[in-house]
Amino acid sequence: MFSSEFFELLKQILVSWQVIVVTVGLVIYIYIVNYVSRSYRRTRVKKEKVKKPKKAEPVIEQEGVEEVESGSSSNDELGLEES
Repeated sequence: MFSSEFFELLKQILVSWQVIVVTVGLVIYIYIVNYVSRSYRRTRVKKEKVKKPKKAEPVIEQEGVEEVESGSSSNDELGLEES
């Protein structure tokens, strides 16, 4: 299908010093980029926020008397006073 000259030319191109240098350069570049991105991700670990303790509100306990109004109307539910 292909002539032997084509295979010989392809072999010479792949083994030439320019192709080897460029390939090694790309491998080193990709290695450095991956190393830097990996180290950058490791240093940016999210720290958990320290929760501030909430101030305790004093509990007011009411003794005894509950207000009970006689009769129920729609105004009582709304909290309106009758005049």
